[in-house]
Amino acid sequence: MSQHPDCALIRRGYEAFGKGDMEALGAMMTADVIHHVPGNNPLSGHHKGREAVLDLYRRLGEETHGTHQLELHSVMADGRGHAMSFHTQRADRGDRGIEIRQGLFFTIVGGKITDIDECTEDIEENDAFWR
Repeated sequence: MSQHPDCALIRRGYEAFGKGDMEALGAMMTADVIHHVPGNNPLSGHHKGREAVLDLYRRLGEETHGTHQLELHSVMADGRGHAMSFHTQRADRGDRGIEIRQGLFFTIVGGKITDIDECTEDIEENDAFWR
C-alpha cells in the first residue's frame, strides 16, 4: 500500500522533530504557519509564524532538559489537504513526568504545513506538567 504524500510529509516532520532538525522541520512549513496549543499553561496559545512555532519546539526540549519524546502511532490523511497524527508524549521536568496520548490535526497546502491544531487526552494533566 502506498503512503499518501500528506502522510509522508507528517512522518518526515516527526523524524526531523525527533532528531532536533529544526531546519528540515521549518522547510516543511509555510512562513505563516500557526500551531494552536490547548490548555492554560505557559505553552498554551496560538504560535504564529514559522520562527514562533520552531521556538515552541525548541522550548519543549529546553523545558524538559532534552527528555521530551514523541512516539508516533499513526498518521491519516483525507486527500483534501488535512492529516491527523496520533502519538504518545513522554517527558520529565524536575520531579514531574508525563506520558500522555495526543493528536495533531494538520492543514497542508502546496505540500507545506499551514496550520497545526493540538489535542491531548487530558488537558488538566498536560497543564499541570507544563506549569
